[in-house]
Amino acid sequence: MSAHYSDMPAKEKGAWISHHAQKTSAVMNAAAEFPALDAAGKSATLLSQLSSNDETRISAEKVDVFARASGINPRTELPSLLSILQSKRLIDRSSSGEVAILGLTTSATVQHAFEIFEGQAPSKEERASIVLADISSAAPLNYSNASQVISDEFRLSGSETKELLERAERIGFVDGENDGDERILFNGNLFRRDSVTKTKAILSSVTHSESERICELEALLLKHGAIPVSTAEATLSVELFAKLRAAGMYDVNHVINTTGEYGFITRPAAFHKFNDPLSDDAFDLAKALVAALSYGMTQRTESTGRIEVIAALLRKLNAGRTIGPATAIGEDYKVLELKGVIETWPGEKFGHYMRLRKTDIGEMALAVLTTGEAASANAIDRPFSGSMSGFAGPEATRSDFRQKKQSAPSKIQTRDILAVLRTGGGM
Repeated sequence: MSAHYSDMPAKEKGAWISHHAQKTSAVMNAAAEFPALDAAGKSATLLSQLSSNDETRISAEKVDVFARASGINPRTELPSLLSILQSKRLIDRSSSGEVAILGLTTSATVQHAFEIFEGQAPSKEERASIVLADISSAAPLNYSNASQVISDEFRLSGSETKELLERAERIGFVDGENDGDERILFNGNLFRRDSVTKTKAILSSVTHSESERICELEALLLKHGAIPVSTAEATLSVELFAKLRAAGMYDVNHVINTTGEYGFITRPAAFHKFNDPLSDDAFDLAKALVAALSYGMTQRTESTGRIEVIAALLRKLNAGRTIGPATAIGEDYKVLELKGVIETWPGEKFGHYMRLRKTDIGEMALAVLTTGEAASANAIDRPFSGSMSGFAGPEATRSDFRQKKQSAPSKIQTRDILAVLRTGGGM
């Protein structure tokens, strides 16, 4: 992968813009430090929520709901974001506030994110932050090497480069671990590309017993698509899973309901459809859909709408057909509705119906959940009950784990894993 901004495909830059905007939204004053990234990322998120497979019209009330769901202030931020989208001819607005929008895929949306970003007169530091994230996702690299690449390409002074790297790590554009007197920078998307090569490097660096356990877990993931965190920890050991998770080798997704959080893992490259898994699912929409469907396979009773044959259900959704009525649809898919992935409506007598708004997302979910043997209700255990009320994607859960829960010994082991990828991963 090229380390040069001008050589990177537009949709890859758009995916990093979306990634960075999610980070700036979570850190106080970060949006003001990177205003072009923030505006473009929020515009793309809103565009993703509004768009579907086909041309559609959305009421002003529903546009407000979408904005609130993404943390966009409907009074101070929404009008300017809609103006940006309209100026790019991506939407049209009526006098009543209704929005008309053409059909868009996620891949097209992230490309528009890049175009919007360039239209916001980004600073050289903002462009540099994209290259920094990209090169540190190809392989971990020394702080000094990253500094050299960034300063050379963007003509930043030593002090400007140092400040950018510090800000990038503070906000979460990249992660860092000390390795003696040197600091290693890496990105949580390490295993979305060249995953086979990187996994082989890890297997060659661990003990024979650990290698066998990692291979066993890989086989489970290939068979079921998604498995509980508890299964992963039992297979690897809590300690081994922790150090590999922190390095980004596994994606941990959290489903949230009234009784707690339920974690399940997927392979970072599992959502690779035709092109780049980073840009194909830049907003974690396929991961959220897999979470909701896995929840429906394992947490629901037959009477409330438990999913028995996931492949048949997804193929029906992907064909544009309606599912329902079922009680679970009205309770477990609210997160997906707010992300613009599905739409639901009440049945005449009971339950709700739903249809898929984004076929590209449904196709990725189908590929993940039916890899190897088709997933079944017996593939995942049942730790709690209740309706699904929230979802936290892998980057959010990985960052939270590294910052709040990972032990000092585990961080040292993660550093060792990063060192292997830096020197022996073949990148």
